[in-house]
Amino acid sequence: MTVARRNYPSDSKHAASLGITTSAYSAVKNGQTDRVLSDANWISIARKLGVSLRDEIEWKAAKTPVFQYVTAQLEFCQQSGVSGILCDEPNIGKTFTARLYVQSHRNAVYIDCSQVKTKLKLIRKIAAEFGVDSKGRYSDVYGDLVFYLRSIEQPLIILDEAGDLQYEAFLELKALWNATERCCAWYMMGADGLKEKINRSIECRKVGYTEMLSRYGDRFSKVTPDNGEDRRAFLLEQARIVAKVNAPDGADIAQIVRKTGGGLRRVYTEIEKLKRQ
Repeated sequence: MTVARRNYPSDSKHAASLGITTSAYSAVKNGQTDRVLSDANWISIARKLGVSLRDEIEWKAAKTPVFQYVTAQLEFCQQSGVSGILCDEPNIGKTFTARLYVQSHRNAVYIDCSQVKTKLKLIRKIAAEFGVDSKGRYSDVYGDLVFYLRSIEQPLIILDEAGDLQYEAFLELKALWNATERCCAWYMMGADGLKEKINRSIECRKVGYTEMLSRYGDRFSKVTPDNGEDRRAFLLEQARIVAKVNAPDGADIAQIVRKTGGGLRRVYTEIEKLKRQ
């Protein structure tokens, strides 16, 4: 909780983002945990802070090409107040990098759009992540969120799995972008399906998509090469870099890479097997 607190301007904002009162937050901060919060509160806080509920292996960030590219893009967007879209292969480390970024950058939040597909859930989730009251009337939540984003320094909102958002949610994102122009940076991420969805909607003249793409830089970024052989070599090299950083001493890195085919989730699985032997 102490680490996450650094990204918020005050205890009250951090408490609001965790869904607890300021008094309860202060009590926990001072070491008073008995009967301060309900079991449901503790579970919710653990989920929001990414606390593992099982014995997971230690995992270190490896500076893969995707890690370096996404981090550089996020830093540029946040510092410049501009927006962008990354549409690339699944299982290459986009989400891991984005989650890690918000842990060390103030006023940056990560939103998994697959969990908040509707307009109401999306905006309330963004508000909650910034510590803005998300439980009142929707119009008040929206208005308070806009006001807050315009008042803080260099906010960044990362929208992962953006292709899962419903149409009304996309339109609301355009409205929110307009309301926070030059005050808030946005970074949308997804697999190739997100690019196809946006392009198809533009071709069908669906209202809002052309304007939205324009606000996000009019282009789709990508790290992975398109050529088959180059793509395979790229993915295998990424797997090698991650395995080298995380595998136990003496592990056969080449064998791990061969087993995974370049998929980073499989790299984790193979290394987990080795560390639990």
